[in-house]
Amino acid sequence: MRFNTVTIKDIAKALGLSTSTVSRALRGGYEISEETKKTVTEYAEKINYRPNPIALSLKERRSYSIGIVVCEIANNFFSQAINGMESVAYTAGYNVTITQSHERFDREVLNVEHLASRSVDGLLISLSSESADVSYLKDLHKKGLPIVLFDRVTSEIDTHKVIADNFKGAYDATDYLIKLGHKRIAHFTSSAHLSVTGERLEGYKAALRDHGIPFNEDFVKFCGHGGINQEEIDDATKELLALNERPDAIFIAQDKLSTGCLHAIKKIAPDYFTGIKIAGFTNSNVVDLFNPPITAVRQPAFEMGQAAMELLIHLIESKMPVTEFETRILQTQLIVNNSKY
Repeated sequence: MRFNTVTIKDIAKALGLSTSTVSRALRGGYEISEETKKTVTEYAEKINYRPNPIALSLKERRSYSIGIVVCEIANNFFSQAINGMESVAYTAGYNVTITQSHERFDREVLNVEHLASRSVDGLLISLSSESADVSYLKDLHKKGLPIVLFDRVTSEIDTHKVIADNFKGAYDATDYLIKLGHKRIAHFTSSAHLSVTGERLEGYKAALRDHGIPFNEDFVKFCGHGGINQEEIDDATKELLALNERPDAIFIAQDKLSTGCLHAIKKIAPDYFTGIKIAGFTNSNVVDLFNPPITAVRQPAFEMGQAAMELLIHLIESKMPVTEFETRILQTQLIVNNSKY
């Protein structure tokens, strides 16, 4: 059965008015009497009339829709960020279309091209772990598509960006582990080319350096699939266990990797890791239930989503070309035993 929407023609026929009169009455046209406006608007509300978004987009050359591309909606950080984006978008009269790359470059490109072909007014994107080449995004940006990057960003596109203070978050977590007495601290992280990977790695190194602890490359494990491939995390865990000097603590740079690492620990060496201390980036609300427990580096995901959407809508609605861009850096929080540090 085909769904038929109510049109202006239907209202005009029911009220015995012309379609142009109904159209002007709904827009509040000055040439239409107040009595007619009231009759039309009351009837439109009664039958739950909504303007046709396709017709509006053709007329105004805007779709009032925004595309969002993330690696995985089930990721705690991204689901919270999307909530922030939607809270701003819907208030401003925009709808959103959310897609997932699942950490794959080809899926990311397909999603972006699909959104662009649907004439979204702008795009919010966090790059996948495979996205070393962003030339396709650069081309769309040069053609005029407003784009704002968040979390995983690139310096190759001159636009607004919203990120967390990844260096400080990593530094605080590593510093905390060191102050507990640990000196052999492993580091699980994502693809080397990602912005968050480099920033968090540098924070980890800086904390080691400030405490006089030599950096050991063997303790750093890059997981190119960003935690989606459990086998990759298992292999990294086995490599750490094969070292002559095994780590006595782990700093994990990503939400999905944190839970993946716990699975690997329980499966591969539950006895060895019984007393190991773990700190990592995660926005899970149940970290206190994890075993072993995780000291969480929490990003202000909701606020990051809000800020990214606000900046994108500003780009979309600006009457003049925007040539000056900003990178907003929001602070992380270290959560120890449900307390903020």
